[in-house]
Amino acid sequence: MAEGDTILRAKQRLSGALVGQAITVSAPHPRGRAAGVERLDGLTLEGIDTHGKHLLFDFGGLVLHSHLGISGGWHVYDRRARWRRPRSSAWAVLGGERQEAVQFGGPTLRVLPASRVAIDPQLARLGPDILAPELDLDGTVAKFRATDQSRTLGDALLDQRLTAGIGNIFKSEACFAARVDPWRPLAGVADDELRAVLEAARAQMLDAVRLGDRHRFHVYKRRGPCSRCRGPVRHRGQGDANRTTWWCERCQV
Repeated sequence: MAEGDTILRAKQRLSGALVGQAITVSAPHPRGRAAGVERLDGLTLEGIDTHGKHLLFDFGGLVLHSHLGISGGWHVYDRRARWRRPRSSAWAVLGGERQEAVQFGGPTLRVLPASRVAIDPQLARLGPDILAPELDLDGTVAKFRATDQSRTLGDALLDQRLTAGIGNIFKSEACFAARVDPWRPLAGVADDELRAVLEAARAQMLDAVRLGDRHRFHVYKRRGPCSRCRGPVRHRGQGDANRTTWWCERCQV
């Protein structure tokens, strides 16, 4: 699933291609037509915002909300360039002067009145964006303390109601960086440890925004011993969704 760093990189790429331009909009796939994206045709894209794993395209009075999930993706092409996927599978095509952006797949593509974004049930329930320019870390820690303290740390980090943007990769990587066991219940994680994990997630994800595919992972999908202590790196499903967690048995305590 695309995490907050991937979405922020997508925003940067899409903004450079389209913001400030009158956009031609089409929906080759029925899913895009059902979402009403063609209502945006001819409007000017004024800006693109992110909140965690969500993209919000500002067309003035209307907002296009996109969430990519596991299978979705935004591609940017030069006009008349050949696409990597069939045109018929495109949910939305946003055409600018020289480039066009195409969404393929994903669980969410919909058009909202701008006046309803702040109170929309799907968006309003999101916790603070881990990559927000000014993250209220104390407020984020307080949200973790207000939830069930028997939950394991790794499971809670994926709860987008507590903080938005962290996914399976940076759940594992942040706990490793802070030397905290992701299987510990929240009741057994001190506030300074929780802050360290959140700070590590933010720092690593911002680094991934800058480096892209060159960003290095230390435990995620690691098959060899721990790079820090040479202990065994384990992985197994965690939480109700059974999302795989990676951790070092020896140096994360």
